[in-house]
Amino acid sequence: MAGATTIVQLRVSDVRFPTSLEQHGSDAMHTEPDYSVAYVVIETDGGHEGYGLTFTLGKGTEVVVCAVEALSAFVVGRTLQEIVGDFRAFYRLLTSDGQMRWIGPEKGVIQLATAAVLNAVWDLWARVEGKEPRKLVSCIDFRYITDALTEEEALGGCFSSHEEMLRDGYPAYTTSCAWIGYSDQQLKELCTKALSHDWTRFKVKVGADLQDDVRRCRLVRQMIGPDNTLMIDANQRWDVQEAITWVSHLAEFKPLWIEEPTSPDDILGHAVISKALAPLGIGVATGEQCHNRVMFKQLLQASALQFVQIDSCRLGSVNENLAVILMACKFHVPVCPHAGGVGLCELVRHLILFDYISVSASLQNRMCEYVDHLHEHFKSPVVIRNACYVPPKDPGYSTEMREESVRRYQYPQGEVWQTLQATRGHRT
Repeated sequence: MAGATTIVQLRVSDVRFPTSLEQHGSDAMHTEPDYSVAYVVIETDGGHEGYGLTFTLGKGTEVVVCAVEALSAFVVGRTLQEIVGDFRAFYRLLTSDGQMRWIGPEKGVIQLATAAVLNAVWDLWARVEGKEPRKLVSCIDFRYITDALTEEEALGGCFSSHEEMLRDGYPAYTTSCAWIGYSDQQLKELCTKALSHDWTRFKVKVGADLQDDVRRCRLVRQMIGPDNTLMIDANQRWDVQEAITWVSHLAEFKPLWIEEPTSPDDILGHAVISKALAPLGIGVATGEQCHNRVMFKQLLQASALQFVQIDSCRLGSVNENLAVILMACKFHVPVCPHAGGVGLCELVRHLILFDYISVSASLQNRMCEYVDHLHEHFKSPVVIRNACYVPPKDPGYSTEMREESVRRYQYPQGEVWQTLQATRGHRT
């Protein structure tokens, strides 16, 4: 990296899309989500820019924006070389301030804000180097990026390279067909369309009403046939025993996993559910709401999940996700990331490729979520071919949004929200 690159400014915007109007993204816990981001742009004295974001659901995005602004004091004035030279120390700086950590170190709003900032830093670094983030990670000792828990809990920091093995893309599954607010007719039309585009893995949102879940799962299973893969997702709706009972009623549809069956903080509860459902051949998938590597360590140690679901924003960017990917490999549990929302698919494709090419070297039981919404707002949108993620080609972390999209959907002053407020009243 030639010459020092000093960060001179950090800007953050509240960008929201009114997806609740058509029930996109609806599930048992989030019935009217407006997919949104706290969108960060960092500028340097050398003319370089980095773009980052963290995903939200509408209300509360302004809180995350405030948290990003509070963290900006740790970023502006530092050189990129200073940050990436000891990225682990910089990560600790953002999450362990002696006063701000009281409101949520490695958890909650501060962690979401940390993700937005760090995603922008990773994007900046990758752009300056003309590379993708995974290639930056693969060529240095991971201990300078993230906290290794112990030698037994992670790997030794030696990465393999299997890039030549990835020819056809990384397997994806779709959640776009069966949001809980969709009508049966809409569900049928979307499943038919997905099948015509080679999709073989489908996820159904469940958890609001058992009989409705039985009917919808039966409908989807009939649509996709017995050989394609079905997953179900309750978005933390149930308590432990309720989850076991409810999923047992859905076992006839042969779901591969139940996702987020109970509170994301209940490690031992997930272990109980996992043990109870094992005879039915149904695994537990969780992690979308896990805030840090320690929670994942406990889930893995307790055999509480069979599929690790990292999130590119909830975990505080690449740094914390790297630790979880390494632990999952050590415990022989496949990583099947959460994605969708705004920008999560664009981000997560870098993480899955790093996991496959440099860590696991396996696609067995691995797939990554895909949601077909809002990709048109990004300058380097995700590409899906034959129901697989295609490796990105542009340098950077794929987080740059189109300026017109940011302007039109900025909340509340963007023209889209001004029009909605005038005609229907705003919904966030």
